[in-house]
Amino acid sequence: MKLIFSILFSFVCFGISKAQNLYSKAYGDKKNPAIIFIHGGPSGNSNLFEATAAHKLADKSFYVIVYDRRGEGRYKDDNATMTFQENFDDLNQIYKLYHLEKANILAHSFGGIVGTLYTNQYPKKVKSLILAGALVSQQETYNHILENAKSAFKNEENKLREISTIETLNKNSAEYRKKTYDIASDLGYFSMPNPTTESQNLRQEFENSEFYKTNFRNHNSPLLFYKNETQNNLDNKGVLLEITKKKIPLFAIYGQNDGIFSAKQLTDLRNIVGANNLRILDNCSHYLFVDQQNQFLDFIKLKIKK
Repeated sequence: MKLIFSILFSFVCFGISKAQNLYSKAYGDKKNPAIIFIHGGPSGNSNLFEATAAHKLADKSFYVIVYDRRGEGRYKDDNATMTFQENFDDLNQIYKLYHLEKANILAHSFGGIVGTLYTNQYPKKVKSLILAGALVSQQETYNHILENAKSAFKNEENKLREISTIETLNKNSAEYRKKTYDIASDLGYFSMPNPTTESQNLRQEFENSEFYKTNFRNHNSPLLFYKNETQNNLDNKGVLLEITKKKIPLFAIYGQNDGIFSAKQLTDLRNIVGANNLRILDNCSHYLFVDQQNQFLDFIKLKIKK
């Protein structure tokens, strides 16, 4: 009997330890509707959202939970595989740790892929899915970036050669993804075109905060993801349609100046979620919760009901 108790105690402690090792933090009253934020990546974290927006979203009567995926940010794990199923397992740990049966998923950038696949696999756990500057069709995004770059750099031979080289790479590789996004950065696609005083203050506050000091990113994460995950260049429009058939509310908010998305992609998304459930923010790029924070928070408040 004593041996059995010891084994059970060890098992329970391991489970608790695993959940505690996964970096997470909750903001607000746990009696309010829960929102779980899923950050971008691979090689991402929730630092910027946590520092600038989590507490303000909680002030709008939500219970906001942020976390870093295993091995990417503040949750260091040399044994992480970076697969979607591992992401799902850790997300399920978040549900257990915060005693949640259902929650709203707020998914940003690459986190949109994680959130979409999770919602489709665990529909009973998701009250609604909010896509925020989220990837939907990866290859369409890559094609859009490279085609625009050809036009923007048409008089720069070195850049055109660089783009041609990228197009010869394996499209299911970390190298192809990284070099394509490097081109997007060169085009200014991740920068707010006309920074406001508010957005500048938010970024300055972040850079002066403890969150900036712990802004860890595992730059090997993409290599592991593309090595271990077979679903590495997805078009999730069909998956989103399946989610709508399951009667899970689906919302989307994007920046008008987020250059990684084409007009066609946003039109396709509007057709899936409905015109009333898609918001496009002016003077806004990829980091909506900083660029146009008030409009971003108001949209979530409007769409997520008690």
